[in-house]
Amino acid sequence: MLLPLSAYGQRSDGELQKQIDIFVNLYRTLDMFYVDTLAADTAVRWAIDGMLGKVDPFTVYYPNDDDEELMQITRGKYAGIGALIRWNRKHKRAQIAEPYEDTPSHKAGLRAGDILLSIDGRDIYNKMTAEVTKMLRGEAGTTFSVSVLRGKDTLDVSLTRRSIQLPVIPYSGLLPDSVGYISLTGFVEGTAVEMRRTVMSLMDMGMKSLVLDLRSNPGGSLEEAIDILSLFLPKGSLVVSRKGKMPSACGDMFTRTQPIVPETLPVAVLVNSASASAAEIVSGTLQDMDRAVVVGQRTYGKGLVQSIRDMPEGGSLKITTSRYYIPSGRCIQAYDYRHLNPDGSVGTVPDSLTRVFRTAAGREVRDGGGIKPDVVVTPDSLPTLVFDIVESDVMFDFATDYAASHPIIARPGEFEISDEDYQAFVDYVVANDFKYNRRSDEVLKTLRQIARIEGYLESAQDEFDALERKLNPEPSVDLMRNRREIARYLADEIVTRYYYRSGSVRQMLVGDKDYDTAVGLLRDGSYKTILGK
Repeated sequence: MLLPLSAYGQRSDGELQKQIDIFVNLYRTLDMFYVDTLAADTAVRWAIDGMLGKVDPFTVYYPNDDDEELMQITRGKYAGIGALIRWNRKHKRAQIAEPYEDTPSHKAGLRAGDILLSIDGRDIYNKMTAEVTKMLRGEAGTTFSVSVLRGKDTLDVSLTRRSIQLPVIPYSGLLPDSVGYISLTGFVEGTAVEMRRTVMSLMDMGMKSLVLDLRSNPGGSLEEAIDILSLFLPKGSLVVSRKGKMPSACGDMFTRTQPIVPETLPVAVLVNSASASAAEIVSGTLQDMDRAVVVGQRTYGKGLVQSIRDMPEGGSLKITTSRYYIPSGRCIQAYDYRHLNPDGSVGTVPDSLTRVFRTAAGREVRDGGGIKPDVVVTPDSLPTLVFDIVESDVMFDFATDYAASHPIIARPGEFEISDEDYQAFVDYVVANDFKYNRRSDEVLKTLRQIARIEGYLESAQDEFDALERKLNPEPSVDLMRNRREIARYLADEIVTRYYYRSGSVRQMLVGDKDYDTAVGLLRDGSYKTILGK
């Protein structure tokens, strides 16, 4: 419910009305005299988006026709076929990147690599993935047909849309050393219930320690985060305080149920720079309460809380209503969206301005910059080749061909790329004339230009040519030099073809520095020293 203008007080009422009059008169003048005709709904939407864009990136207006997107954000649900779509550069068409398990796409037999030719007879050549995704979604229960290219064969498939619940726990399991592992990818309606069920199952299996993976978790529902914290902390524990302008946006929030995880069970939480919002509440609160050791990289730093407000004319406004503060009293908001830098970029809180807070055991923690892990793990620096080839069609297409010629493979976590497999991949890459952007080439080109300007190029030409030859070996040489990193991602791409998202998560734990570090801390008991126990 929106407040009338009079609720804001007489002074603000008059100023607000003045500014609204300015906007209305400006729009009327623009509409009357501008050289082209403007659609009112489009122009006003520009104004709305422009205004909200200056506030913060989390305050967003969703008109009625975007209700599906809002539902996916808040509930993790949408009506569609349950498949991830990617763009195929060679065919200039969207293709199935991954059918989600037990969804219409999976049950209809669609496979990763299928090129989408038409939807209900409508050719989708050169249509971007966002448009194709929108065409595939619709009202639950509606049936339509798609035509796909698989290898050299064209197949017609009938699909019935249904409500798709995105998996928030794509994988969990009891790993070696009786380590329980849970990958949690979001906080939507029902997440805490699923988390409770998963934790209890792992304890029944004999779990002796737990690794909770919140890496790249963008957050979501604050209520779900509190209920998840209730699994670990005593009932009645203060976990979040909210402070905002309106009384309804303020208040302390406590755990509501008795914990199910014994206090003696060691817990490690994995985070990275893409862990945000509710993921930071969970990891930061467990850190503040000295209940878990946090491992990985500093988190994103989103200490803002959003709520949904229905608009009188229809649509919804997702609006930032408060800041949250975790038990130590710190707010981890890292970005100041209201005071931009001179160049228009978002300012961050300088380290010199952050304040010291204390955990329950007296450990020092700071505000203003996300959650700094108790144990920081520096990720490996990957060459440009690895990034380019992982994102390329060539790795995806090789995995598709591999799956077509190998009926079965080893289980996730046990599958390995053999010497024969990797050589076949190298040959495939070379045969497809794969190109990638070498940073060394760019730097060398710049250096040549500088040398030419300063008059040194002619005398140093032989040295430049020799250096260029050293920096530009055959692609196969680069592929072999970076085999360890590339093979890890290639194995993941292949495993996904057979074991879907859950298999991918399990496979990527092989050689995972964050996970291995966390397990080492839990195994040798050094987590106790870190937590002051």
